[in-house]
Amino acid sequence: MPQTIQLFVTCIVDTFYPEIGEAVVRVLERAGANVSFPDAQTCCGQPAFNAGMRRQARQMAMQTIQVFEDTEGPVVIPSGSCCAMVRHSYLELFADDPVWLPRARRLAQRTYEFTEFLVDRLGVTDLNARFPGKLTYHRSCHLLRDLHVERQPLALLAAVKDAELVELPHAEECCGFGGVFSVEHSEISSAMLARKLTNLETSGATQVVACDAGCLTHINGGLNRLGRPACGRHIAEILNQE
Repeated sequence: MPQTIQLFVTCIVDTFYPEIGEAVVRVLERAGANVSFPDAQTCCGQPAFNAGMRRQARQMAMQTIQVFEDTEGPVVIPSGSCCAMVRHSYLELFADDPVWLPRARRLAQRTYEFTEFLVDRLGVTDLNARFPGKLTYHRSCHLLRDLHVERQPLALLAAVKDAELVELPHAEECCGFGGVFSVEHSEISSAMLARKLTNLETSGATQVVACDAGCLTHINGGLNRLGRPACGRHIAEILNQE
C-alpha cells in the first residue's frame, strides 16, 4: 500500500511558484507515495525567527505544529531552509516550554526535505526524468549546513537521462539571499550574488538547479537585471520532466 505523506509546500512556493508545488506532487506520486495537503498550513515562521521576532515566530510555529499533529505519516518540505526551521529552530523556540517542546520534537522527527525523503526513505534515485542539456547544482545553505543533505539531490540529478551534470565552481558558497539578510545587508548580498553568477557562467550550464525557491528567486533576479534569461530551476521541476 502506498505511503501517505503530508506536503508542507512553503510560503514562497504557494505564493510565487505553484508550478513547483505541482511538480513536487507529481514526482512524489511517481515515486509511489500518496500526497495529502493540510489546508490550514501557513508560514513556518522562519522570516520572523531570523529577524529576531521570537514571539511572532512562536505563534506561527504553534499553528504549524497543530496542523500537522492532526495528520499521520512523514511531512515532506521542498525547501531546505523551511525543513531546517521545523527540525532545528522549533526546538530552540520551545526549549524552555515543557508543553510545546515535546510537540515540536514529534513534528521534527517526522519531517523531511523533499530529496532527502525520496532517496533516504523511499530509496528512489531514478525517476525516469529526462533533460537534454547541461545541469549544475547550487548547494543551498540550510540544506547543506543544517540538514547535511548533499548526496541526495546529486544522486537524483545524476540519474536524469540525457543530462550532463557539471560542477558549479564554489557551489557550497551562499548565493547571498538568506531571506531578510538580502534586505538588511543588501550590498553584501549583491556582492555574493555577483560571485555566484560569475561561477554559474563559468560552469557552462544551461540550468542551475537548487532545492530552495528563495535561492532561485535571488539567482534569477540577478540574471534578469543583467539582461540574461533566467536559468534557475527547482529540482522537482527537473525530476518531473519525462
